[in-house]
Amino acid sequence: MSVTVPRNQVRAAAAGVAVTFGLNGVAVATWFARVPAARDALGLTPGALGLLLLSMSVGACLAMLTAGEVTHRLRPKRTVSLSAVTVALGLAVAGVGIGAYPSPVVTAIGIFVLGYGSGLCDVAMNVEAAEVERALGRTVMPRFHAMWSLGTVAAAGLASFAAWAVLPVTAHLAVVAVVVAGGTLVAARTYRLAAEAEQGSGSGVMAAWREPRTLLIGLLVLVLAFTEGTANDWVAVAFIDGYEADPALGALVFGVFVTTMTFGRIFGTIALDRWGRVPAVVLSMLLAASGVTLAVFAGSFGVAVAGVAVWGLGTALGFPVGMSAAADDPERAAARVSVVAVIGYTAFLAGPPLVGLLGNQLGVLRALLVVPFLLLPALVLTPSLRQPKG
Repeated sequence: MSVTVPRNQVRAAAAGVAVTFGLNGVAVATWFARVPAARDALGLTPGALGLLLLSMSVGACLAMLTAGEVTHRLRPKRTVSLSAVTVALGLAVAGVGIGAYPSPVVTAIGIFVLGYGSGLCDVAMNVEAAEVERALGRTVMPRFHAMWSLGTVAAAGLASFAAWAVLPVTAHLAVVAVVVAGGTLVAARTYRLAAEAEQGSGSGVMAAWREPRTLLIGLLVLVLAFTEGTANDWVAVAFIDGYEADPALGALVFGVFVTTMTFGRIFGTIALDRWGRVPAVVLSMLLAASGVTLAVFAGSFGVAVAGVAVWGLGTALGFPVGMSAAADDPERAAARVSVVAVIGYTAFLAGPPLVGLLGNQLGVLRALLVVPFLLLPALVLTPSLRQPKG
């Protein structure tokens, strides 16, 4: 059944959801920004560091598998509150494992818990965001995802300052844990209840795994997540290797990608409201494919950076629009968002090694062409984004 909520409460909920997205980005990016410090403190080889990082991905994937049922039973408000405490606990334990009591095992446990809490929050806040979007009657989901991106940028800046100030990693992660937990718990209080399914009914997660539209959206989100993740993991390395840029310039190129992606998420809502989901996402996918191709074959550094800017702009809309489409039916939103998230997040597990293997054969820069190679066939999946009639 639907619930009518006063307009001022919907606006308050929108602000709360935006804060939740931003703080979730802060939590995740804070850990990634301190990975070098963790490697040095624990004396890890590249292989051991890879195994350590995998524990966070495992926690996140496990969360995606269970988040639909948890969100259905607890509703987004309580699920996000639970995830806030979980994320904070994970950050704090990881900080202890890096500094106060150096131990790869303790650190792995911490980031596993961090990954689980972040993944749980991811599903619940997207379900609530879809409800807010529905109540406002206009497209806002990409802007919530832009807040996540802004959170990661803020966290990276704060981590740089912490490293410059020689702030112990344990203290840094503990402070961030308190801020993220407190801010998210306050933000969750503004949430409006997502539309309730009938009492006693199941979450519908298993049924969602048998729905063709949900699976098609998941496959599309998988390709779009791969498009974004490839840039996150490899664009700096590709420019260092392929265009002989120094590490500082490589980091700057990644910054260009993040900036244009965030810009696209803030202002891409105009295209979505004017043209609809399918035309806007088709255009964005074509932009991303063109941008990657230009970045690879430009021949000059400046033109290649312009290609990365187009790539970031084209990456902006796909993932958040996929979340909105999965949540079209409020009674089964949690189940469908969790299924789409599980399928989509597979890209973040499989993407880095796939590009790495291609990079061994072709060079990292040329390996980026796997992105348009997957994007163009995936255009046939975009009709699944249309809102069902009735």
